[in-house]
Amino acid sequence: MHLGFFNITHVFDGNLKGLHHGLLDMDVWLASNSPRRHSLLLPLFPSLHHEGLEGVDETPPTGTVEHQVRTICMRKAAALPDSDHSLVIVADTMLSDPDDHSLSIGKPRDLAHAATMLHRLTGRFHQVWSATSVRWNGTWHHWCESAVVALPDLKQDELDALLTSESWKGKAGGYDLAGPMGVHARLVEGTESTVLGLAAGAMEFLTGLASTL
Repeated sequence: MHLGFFNITHVFDGNLKGLHHGLLDMDVWLASNSPRRHSLLLPLFPSLHHEGLEGVDETPPTGTVEHQVRTICMRKAAALPDSDHSLVIVADTMLSDPDDHSLSIGKPRDLAHAATMLHRLTGRFHQVWSATSVRWNGTWHHWCESAVVALPDLKQDELDALLTSESWKGKAGGYDLAGPMGVHARLVEGTESTVLGLAAGAMEFLTGLASTL
């Protein structure tokens, strides 16, 4: 697993009782429309507000896929409107093209695009990158990590079933590891949360924070 941390602050030192007395009333905003990110965070924060941002430029910049996903995550962080939420989470996820690791694979535009993505990934290993930024009481914390996933040689009827399930909608690479693709794909390296859209370090940070509630 590649750990592309870029400005991580460790805040848990075993003496949390007096920190941020408002945690019990924490207002949490997941600034993402991703249902998988929502499902990862809802057990930690039952009152989670789930609403994505509008108008963010998600055009990948030049550079490595790590740089691309990190940049788009930071654009989302910069686009946040003023709010009173004590905890805000933004994230972005991309795949590296298995033929050219400088090229990224994002979300499919339509069914045909999803089919092209799945045909490109089947029978191969690929790398998934997730960048996550968390604003907690006015301070930003950032993570960028990768995981490696292997897909078997999928038969045409298996590909057809994945496509007709529409589980590809809104998913980087055109598949959902926690959905129908879960019976086919194998996580080789890294964490499931990274593939589903939240960097593992961010999940650790948020789990530790939720444990103080």
